[in-house]
Amino acid sequence: MKKKYVLRPILAIAMTLALSACGGGGTSSNTESFVAGNGTVTFMKVAERIKAPQITGETLDSKTYAPILGKVTVVNVWASWCSPCRAEAPTLSALSQSFPEVNFVGILTRDNPANARAFVKRFSIEYPTLIDDSILLGFRKSLIANAIPSTLVIDKNGLVAGRISGEITVASLTDLITRLASE
Repeated sequence: MKKKYVLRPILAIAMTLALSACGGGGTSSNTESFVAGNGTVTFMKVAERIKAPQITGETLDSKTYAPILGKVTVVNVWASWCSPCRAEAPTLSALSQSFPEVNFVGILTRDNPANARAFVKRFSIEYPTLIDDSILLGFRKSLIANAIPSTLVIDKNGLVAGRISGEITVASLTDLITRLASE
């Protein structure tokens, strides 16, 4: 009889954890090793910043991308199957239009180019998306892309200055961009 009562709390905890892994709130992971961030914003002081990796390569439309140096750069790590990525896509697209002086670039991860092209078309994303996510390894000594989506912001000097772990908001990304633009 005791076993039955001991297993119920364990089963309840297991169910709670399983269900919370599917939600967008908090940092959690599901069966596909997907980690959803909670929108946490990190901003680095100038003295603590580390050089960003070279963000160049082939894009979804088979072109070669290289950012314009001396500009703030927003790097969004995404996948077409990611619900928070779909939710933030219209906001990122609009902000890229609102800040033409800023480099916007996507990095596709854990996805295939055909699905990604459909995503880009659906959300009218005009900035380029790189298809080689090995670029992300270059961030390992600074602010890593620790969730999908993650948005990294690089200052005018090519240093990693900020990160939004999870879905961006207009306010969170606008704040990072304007802080860096005024430096």
